[in-house]
Amino acid sequence: MMKLIGIALMILGIVSLVYGGIHYKDQKTVLEVGDFKATATEQKTIPISPVVGVIALIGGVALLMIDRRRT
Repeated sequence: MMKLIGIALMILGIVSLVYGGIHYKDQKTVLEVGDFKATATEQKTIPISPVVGVIALIGGVALLMIDRRRT
């Protein structure tokens, strides 16, 4: 179980370091007149600090090392 959590933390740490955040698109209606509807798409980002990625990566490696010592 700890091995699985360690691998997941390592993957999340690497992904957060590579992408730098979570990107998503927000679509909202700007104008609606009768059957006509105008929408606007805005791309937003939830920033993730590189420190969080490094901590997750180190935590994943530490969990893998602890799991190897027990077996």
